[in-house]
Amino acid sequence: MAREFQRGHKAKIGDLTAGTDLYVGVQIAGPGLTFDISCFGLDADERLSDDRYFIFFNQPKSPEESIQLLGAQAGDSESFRVTLDKIPSHIQKLSFTAALDGAGQVSQIGPGYLRIVAGGEEVARYSFTGSEFSTERAVMLGDFYLKDVWRFAAVGQGFDGGLDALLKNFGGEVAEEAEAAPEQPAAAQGVPGFAPPPGAAAPAPSFGAPAAAPVPPQPAPDFGPPPGAPQAPPAAPQPAPAPQPTAPQVHNAPTIAAPMAPPAVPGPPGQQPPAPYGQPAPGQDPYGQPQTAPGGFPGQQAPQAPPYGQPAPPPGGYGAPQGQPAPYGQPGPPPGAPYPGGQAPAVPQGGGPGLGAVLDKYKEAPTGQRWAPQNSRLIRVDLGVDGQPVLARQGSMVLYQGKVDFGYKGAGFRGRIVGNATGQEMQLMRCTGQGQVFFAENSAHVHPIELQGDAICVSAESVLAFDESLQHEVRRIEGHGIPGGALFTMQFQGTGTLVVKTQGTPVVLPVTPTTFADANAIVAWSAASQVIISSQVSLRRHAFPGHSGETVNLQFRGAPGNFIVVQPYEV
Repeated sequence: MAREFQRGHKAKIGDLTAGTDLYVGVQIAGPGLTFDISCFGLDADERLSDDRYFIFFNQPKSPEESIQLLGAQAGDSESFRVTLDKIPSHIQKLSFTAALDGAGQVSQIGPGYLRIVAGGEEVARYSFTGSEFSTERAVMLGDFYLKDVWRFAAVGQGFDGGLDALLKNFGGEVAEEAEAAPEQPAAAQGVPGFAPPPGAAAPAPSFGAPAAAPVPPQPAPDFGPPPGAPQAPPAAPQPAPAPQPTAPQVHNAPTIAAPMAPPAVPGPPGQQPPAPYGQPAPGQDPYGQPQTAPGGFPGQQAPQAPPYGQPAPPPGGYGAPQGQPAPYGQPGPPPGAPYPGGQAPAVPQGGGPGLGAVLDKYKEAPTGQRWAPQNSRLIRVDLGVDGQPVLARQGSMVLYQGKVDFGYKGAGFRGRIVGNATGQEMQLMRCTGQGQVFFAENSAHVHPIELQGDAICVSAESVLAFDESLQHEVRRIEGHGIPGGALFTMQFQGTGTLVVKTQGTPVVLPVTPTTFADANAIVAWSAASQVIISSQVSLRRHAFPGHSGETVNLQFRGAPGNFIVVQPYEV
């Protein structure tokens, strides 16, 4: 029986099957969508250092044929043969991906899967649907990776770009298309002996896709057209009678940005028809300015004369003309009462851009990196890139997508004592899982700082989030004391990203022998800098009121290359 995987689940392939000759089938489809399904052979740094191990429609196999593209068969949109004991040692990971070829989004796909077949039996299956994705144009489905032994991971991670973007993400280069026709793996060579035979008449091979029973037809997805709905015409249709009008497909109709004023309809006898296009309407002068009623306000329409034989409305109250408030002391129309005349006044609509054009500038920033600022005050982390957890300030999450778990991150008994004594206590939460998390706090500016083995000192109050791989500890500032308890700071060191928040746009300055900063405005500085407390308090200044208030500063010293970060705000 096949083992069902969820996104993020991992297992040793040896626990699934004892075989090393595997069949990998991918089923992914959607109405009007075309996918390029590929396999990336990556090195230990998860880079495509050898282009010969990029297996796709134009390169159907690796040099030693340890990875082969088989084509669509046995109900799969694409299939591969993977012989694990033939894969060279410099290939440490196989990433199976699907990228859209043309317009569309991955969220439009129907139910799909990636499955592993060994010995003629399906041993693992990872199922997914389009509801798990949004605007992505590619998806990383699953990985075979070598960690002591070969293992399988169900990834299910969306990617904004297409096949070219995936190739660049793995370190490859996109070459220009050759004029020669691409090699077809199935037509150029004979049918390989391990592939399922045409029509599935013969039994499946030991490692091939199971073909003992025909694959039952898949039911139509929920988003498909209902039975009996008109089908799309062929590519070159012959003249035919016009189809009968049917109910419009509301969700498939394109959005049209146009004025929303209702079309003109013939009125009752005796009512003046609307003016032709380009001509002034009744009650409006030729220059487009509405005529003002006597004693009225600008923009107020002049009242029309009542039809012959009908009394004129009273000058106020319920019968007051539209656009005029009831006179003081007289009641207006009750709530919910119909409009006089039976028709609501038309609301003018402008011919501006549609809703999509207005919101386009606020769209989510493209992916491709683990930390991606969305704007100056919002940042997103992608937990699905390497599965590394993130520590963030409690309550700083504003949005997340995917399967993400949030847990309390305690500092321990010793950490709480140190934090309370130094004022550098951080209330953190631990974010794990597969998905994207957005962080922000009080509309502060956010700045990701990537550390490559170096160190930086940051006040705990200025920390928003950071990778769990970073080491952090409380560091003491040399001196005799400083108001507000700012005698200590946090030092972060290692490899990872630290997100710092500031009030306003900060400024970064180099450290010189005469660099002084206000202790309440400093945000961060390089850990190699020497920091001492400088006091300008003298007996004369202390004895007489009215001094400047800048009595205690931090002095920075260090070799060239050291820096400080100051915000335009004092804590």
